[in-house]
Amino acid sequence: MITVVGIGPGAAENQTLAALDAIKQAEVLVGGKRHLAEFPHFSGETRGLNADIDGLMQWLEQNQHRQVVVLASGDPLFYGIGKRITEHFSGLPTGRQNSGKKNIRIISGISSIQYLCAHILLDMNDIYLTSSHGRKPDFDWLLQHEKIAMVTDDVIGPYQIAQEILARGQQRRMVIGENLSQEHEQIMCLNAEQIVQHGDINYGLNVVVILNGNGSDFE
Repeated sequence: MITVVGIGPGAAENQTLAALDAIKQAEVLVGGKRHLAEFPHFSGETRGLNADIDGLMQWLEQNQHRQVVVLASGDPLFYGIGKRITEHFSGLPTGRQNSGKKNIRIISGISSIQYLCAHILLDMNDIYLTSSHGRKPDFDWLLQHEKIAMVTDDVIGPYQIAQEILARGQQRRMVIGENLSQEHEQIMCLNAEQIVQHGDINYGLNVVVILNGNGSDFE
């Protein structure tokens, strides 16, 4: 059984009981260096997760008879490894031993966007969720939405988003959540203009919520 476990935004207190139980029962724990470091007392086998996702899929096929847990940041099905794994196993040829989704289990986690919205008391009823990891969003379409939340990367982060906002003549507030749930967590609400003016700021691992209007505080 391959279990993909969402371990939340980072801090241990945001991990669910279901996640911790699955990890406790695992024979093999798969994850990035930072993820594996969260479970120093795990006594089973570990496997590092790197850019070779195709290699990981092959290894998972060969080891699906074992209790394997793959660790994912936040929620595995929000632009995470969960989608890649479920798609791969759904596409296995009929008749291949133990193939199909029946050998895949997803344990949801708290996403970084959920965490940030909860901390700023912002409801998620009409928010558009997306990510810039390894992709460039269609900002013409994206910025038609009233509320947007985006998990960012090193290529498209707060500064680049603010530039796109100003290039379209919009007035927007941006809530930037850095290193959420970690020791150096920081949450800021800035205008797009302020972010562009301070373009030399190096933001840490972050999530951005984009709202209509100006102002540095929530109304």
